[in-house]
Amino acid sequence: MLKWYEQIVPDGDVVISSRVRLARNLEDYMFSPLLKEADAVKLVNEVKNITSSLADQDTRKYYSCNIKSLSDIDKAAMVERHIVSPLLVDKEQTTGLILSEDETVSIMINEEDHVRIQAIVGGMNLEKAYEVASHIDDIAYDKLNFAYDDKYGYMTSCPTNVGTGMRASCMVFLPALSAARMIQKLIEEVGRYGVTIRGIYGEGTKSLGSIYQISNQKTLGNSEGEIIQNLNRIVDQVMKQERKRREYMLSLNTDEIEDQVYRAYGILKYARQITPDDAMTLLSQLKFGADCGLIKFDREFNIHKMMMGVQPGSLQWTLGKNVGSTTRDKSRAEYISKELPRLML
Repeated sequence: MLKWYEQIVPDGDVVISSRVRLARNLEDYMFSPLLKEADAVKLVNEVKNITSSLADQDTRKYYSCNIKSLSDIDKAAMVERHIVSPLLVDKEQTTGLILSEDETVSIMINEEDHVRIQAIVGGMNLEKAYEVASHIDDIAYDKLNFAYDDKYGYMTSCPTNVGTGMRASCMVFLPALSAARMIQKLIEEVGRYGVTIRGIYGEGTKSLGSIYQISNQKTLGNSEGEIIQNLNRIVDQVMKQERKRREYMLSLNTDEIEDQVYRAYGILKYARQITPDDAMTLLSQLKFGADCGLIKFDREFNIHKMMMGVQPGSLQWTLGKNVGSTTRDKSRAEYISKELPRLML
């Protein structure tokens, strides 16, 4: 079964993935910031007990674990693949995870909230992501006593999540708007519609390879359908702006851009060592060229999958061991050279 980041999807030239996350808390426990360690252990075990119900009522296979039982490499790779948040793996208190085999569904236990149900699908498909997350939420609701108020909706640790408790987001690739230095203006524009643009791993992170997250800010006073409809509208406009800017750039400098794309391919294919930042910059240029039809490969190839594969945690996870930065740079170059397809000339 293909994972979401291995799929070739419609609109994948701009929208890499769609995600819906539902924040939930159990009535019988204090909010996570006030939770004592003994109660944290009890909470994690209670939520992990729904794993068998998920396996019985969903089509996917599920696994559960305590985050402390994972190696640093495993944790870093999971953050890079957007399975868990940096907050969950860095938290000193006991935390847990339930994960589907295809990595579409992950349930973070005792992060900012007791339960965070997340569903990720490839491309522009927020409706599908919500359908999956809602189904998992229904299964969990039958087993766990979620805190809910008739007036305010789901009770959450942070007031900004009260209501539906839903954060919907799309991961977008915006090389043309980034090159034109239009991202800050875009942030200001979408902010007027209750939407925010953040870095590749969410709040407080920077963009890598011109990849950003666009997500809703409000959860109270709007239904899940209204949140998705509004975000769809905004992302669709961003997609149109990005494509229009690409066309403009190509109309002015096709030869120069094409040369840059082929140079990026040459370095990626034949470099003997390469840093993660350089790899992301060059892969971004290559994806831009491939999306615009400037360069063609001899087989179907998902560049975003490679973008995750070159990150330090994922690379060491593939190697099966913890290695220093110099060895990582050499291994990264070998990995890219081996996986990069040949060109169609």
